[in-house]
Amino acid sequence: MNVQIFIPCFVDQLYPNVAFNMVKVLEKVGCTVRYNANQTCCGQPAFNAGFWGEAKDVCKKFLTDFDGADYVVAPSASCVGFVRNYYNKLFDNSSVHNDVKSLSDRTFEFSEFLIKVMNIDDIGATFEGKATYHDSCAGLRECHIKKEPRQLLSKVKGLELVEMNDVETCCGFGGTFAVKFEPISIAMADQKITNATATNAEYLISTDMSCLMHIDGCIKHQHKDLKVVHIAEVLASGW
Repeated sequence: MNVQIFIPCFVDQLYPNVAFNMVKVLEKVGCTVRYNANQTCCGQPAFNAGFWGEAKDVCKKFLTDFDGADYVVAPSASCVGFVRNYYNKLFDNSSVHNDVKSLSDRTFEFSEFLIKVMNIDDIGATFEGKATYHDSCAGLRECHIKKEPRQLLSKVKGLELVEMNDVETCCGFGGTFAVKFEPISIAMADQKITNATATNAEYLISTDMSCLMHIDGCIKHQHKDLKVVHIAEVLASGW
């Protein structure tokens, strides 16, 4: 199985270990992983801020960087959701319409790729501790990912997974939302932390480092003893 990986901006700059762990897992399950070093952003930040013209230029480059027939896998439901759901709006009735459809069909978030494409749910991972899972808005609502990460985590030896209250509620990040509406954003993260800590979990796991980055900042501000972990890091542990 040939796979191209897309590494989101914030993972590349702030959390590179997430990318390395994703590659580690993909290679273990039999994938030949390729990384195009020319890749940049998927265009989502500019699009969400209303700069559709600038976003379109970035998205055109993304189409070129990931042309071909390989699956494209990313450790971010947010970026995958954007490619799947909004590229067609930018390039509707254009000469690259078919390229956009092809890219949308073969682009997957990491956990759903393992379940839906590779048909693998037991990586052989070991991760000791009690954890709760956070559904990112993009994962849940744009990529329709719900059971896939939980199925993978249920097979991790030593991991006790417990559900928190209001698990499908937004953490408050939302990209530029956290900047433009900071008090609301913080209040939403605080509620997420309250629900997570009520489970007595040591770890908060998600598919999206953007959510975890936001929540972690609020955790540190509150001096709470809760650690955030991307699912790729959990699945790459213990072997």
